Order: sequence, then C-alpha cells, then structure tokens
Amino acid sequence: MEFFRIRKDIPFMRHALVFNVISLITFLAAVFFLATKGLHLSIEFTGGTLMEVSYAEAPDLEKIRKSIEADGFADPQVQNFGSSRDVLIRVPLAKSSESSKVGERVMASLQKVGAGDTASVPTLKRVEFVGPQVGKELAEDGALALLLVIIGIVIYLAFRFEWRFAVSAIIANLHDVIIILGFFAFFQWEFSLAVLAAVLAVLGYSVNESVVVFDRVRETFKKKRGLTTPQVLDHAITSTISRTIITHGSTQMMVTSMLIFGGAALHYFALALTIGILFGIYSSVLVASPLVMWLGVSREQFVKAKKDKPEGTTEDGACV
Repeated sequence: MEFFRIRKDIPFMRHALVFNVISLITFLAAVFFLATKGLHLSIEFTGGTLMEVSYAEAPDLEKIRKSIEADGFADPQVQNFGSSRDVLIRVPLAKSSESSKVGERVMASLQKVGAGDTASVPTLKRVEFVGPQVGKELAEDGALALLLVIIGIVIYLAFRFEWRFAVSAIIANLHDVIIILGFFAFFQWEFSLAVLAAVLAVLGYSVNESVVVFDRVRETFKKKRGLTTPQVLDHAITSTISRTIITHGSTQMMVTSMLIFGGAALHYFALALTIGILFGIYSSVLVASPLVMWLGVSREQFVKAKKDKPEGTTEDGACV
C-alpha cells in the first residue's frame, strides 16, 4: 500500500556525514545532561507512598497539592486517575516519617481541604508503600530488561541480515534511547515505569523501521546490477518513504491523542513515545544506513558467485 511513489531516488547518502555529525552532537548533549542532571526518578524507583482516593465531585488538584505540601511532604504528585473524581497521590519517601503513618497524615490533609463540604470528603480506595529496596530492584530489573532487548535485537539482525546491519541498527536504536533519556534529564520530567515501558517499546518500534529499510537494501542488491552502495541505500530509503509516512503517521495520531486527552497518568508515557517515533525515523534512515555504508556493505555479501564448471561435466558434476 502506497500513498505516492517517488520516481527519482533522493540522494540521502550524499549528506550522510552531515547527518551523522548532527546525530553525534545530539547524542553527546544527551549523555552530558544525563551525567550532570540525572533522571528525575518516580517513587517506583526511589521509594514512597502511593494512594488512590475518590470524591463525589471533581476536586481541585492544586488545593490538594498545596495542603499536602503544607503538612510537610515535599514534592507530592497529585493527578487524576481514570476519571476527574479519582485522584492518585504519590508522596516521596521521607526519612523522618513512619511509612505506616504517611497514609493517615495525607488523609488528614485531604480532609482539611474538604472540611465543611460533604462532596469534597475523600474516600480512600487503596494505599501502597514502595520501600527503597524495592525501588532499587525495579531499577535493576528495568536496566536488565533493556539490556536483554538490545542483545535480542543484535542476535536477530545478525542472523537475518549480516553483522554490519546488526551493528548499525543497534547503534541507531541506542541513539534513540539515549536521546529520550537526555530529554527527560534536561527537562527533569518524571521517569516512571510507564516511561521505561515506552523506551522498550521505542526500541522494538525503531528496529522495525530499520528492518524494513535493510530488507529493501538486500533486495536491491540482488535485483539491480551496476548500482553503487550509496545508490542502493538511496533507492531503498526512497522506495520505503510512503510506507514510513503511513506507519509512523498513524502511530503518532494515536500517541498524540494519548498526549492530549490521556491526562497526567499517560502524559510522560506518550511524550516518550513521541520523541522515540520522531528520532526513530531519523535514526533508521539517516544514522543506520550511513553506518552500514561505512562498514563496507556490498553486493557480494548477498549474491553468491557462480562457480565455473569444468568442461565435459553436467551441472550435477557427472562426466559427459
């Protein structure tokens, strides 16, 4: 399925060095912000108390947040969860407070906000405490999951194509992941388990785009003779542009709807996916493909040379 077809190949590889320099600068900037600012980890990783309360009518979240802060809780997170009447509250771990009494203190703060109004009286639905040890285990498990995904992608691409493609694709995909993390470090957006899930999704999503381009590269090498490697890569990228627009455009429409209408619970998840989709297109076309070219991919790696048969023998080797 194609919306359009470009007849003349676009010379992407002519500007490959410029694109890769831009990518390197962006990558180094992301690493710098990660090293200097670090990630603003949510309580799933740092430890704290999570509470879900409901109201008869939609409450004022800003009043709730200020009331909790006034009672000595630093940087509480208050957001709607599911509906405008359901509120999710995250309170970071406090050394001076007993974990068993945090819920009681927060509920007392909420009751102050709704004093004198029965519609503003909260009903506690659940309360969960995440200790620092649990948060540490979650961070380690998340890093392990990311590592296993990377190893799986490398093995898959090495078997399906060739080692040059595997190396190029994983560098491009790690480029996407580091840039997402760099954005979260620079703006100090909250990095939660949902964002980690988005990062893992971007890895798989981005490698799919690389596989499509690489598959067309292999096909072009086998079918078209006389083209140089840059020309083959230009043809592969140009011939898949329509598919790229359809796939990424439809995906981004869904992600944008989550970003706009999903509320605070889905905001950073959708934001991470948006960054990943945009940079995934860029890296698959303008990072992975030039790397493949510079690693020395050629037609001979995909087309087996025909062996010359001695005179007086048939194709199966029998003497005539």
